[in-house]
Amino acid sequence: MMANLFDQFMSPTYLGMPLIVLALGLPWILWPSPSTRWLNNRLITLQNWFLNRFTQQLLLPINTGGHKWALILASLMTFLLSMNLLGLLPYTFTPTTQLSLNMGLAVPFWLATVIIGMRNQPTAALGHLLPEGTPTPLIPVLIVIETISLFIRPLALGVRLTANLTAGHLLIQLIATAAFTLMTTMTTVALLTTSILFLLTLLEIAVAMIQAYVFVLLLSL
Repeated sequence: MMANLFDQFMSPTYLGMPLIVLALGLPWILWPSPSTRWLNNRLITLQNWFLNRFTQQLLLPINTGGHKWALILASLMTFLLSMNLLGLLPYTFTPTTQLSLNMGLAVPFWLATVIIGMRNQPTAALGHLLPEGTPTPLIPVLIVIETISLFIRPLALGVRLTANLTAGHLLIQLIATAAFTLMTTMTTVALLTTSILFLLTLLEIAVAMIQAYVFVLLLSL
C-alpha cells in the first residue's frame, strides 16, 4: 500500500522515453505569447499585470545593480508556478516533486549569486560570515557555522520545495482514497471527507503558488 502511494512521484515513461521532458516543456506552451496588436486581450493583460507586480515585489529589496536578474528570476517563477499548478490536475506528473530537479535549479543560481558577490563585493560577501560585534572567542566558531549554513542553503531550497509538494500530494491521495472507500459504507462520513478534500485542494493550490514565490525570493536575497 505504501509503495502505491509513492508511485505518483516516479518519473513516467512511454515506449522507453521519459515523459518528464514533456512535463518540463508544457508550461511554456500554455502561457500565451504577447501579440503585436495595439490592444491586448484580457488574458495577456492579466498575465502582464501578474509578471509586472511580481517583478516589482521581487526587486524591491534589491539594489539597482541586481535588476538585471529580473528576466531570469521572473522566468523561473513562471516556470515553477506552472509546473506546481499543473501537477494538481488528475493524471499528471509534478516534476518539482523530484529533488534532483529542484537541486538542479537551486545549485546553479545559488552558485552564481555567491560567485558574483565574491567578484563584485568581496569584503561585503565575506563580512556576512562574521556578524559585527562578535566576541573574540566566538569568531572561529561563528565563521565555521556561517560557512556551513552558506553551503547548506541550496540543499534547503530544494528540500523545502520537494517536501511541501510531496506532503500535499500524499495528503490529497490519502483523503481521496478514504472518501472513495467510505462512499458505499458510510455516506455521510464520505461526504464530509470529500469536503475536507476540496478545502485541502484549495490549500494545496495556495501552497504551490507560495512555494514557487518563496523559492525565487530566497534565491534573490
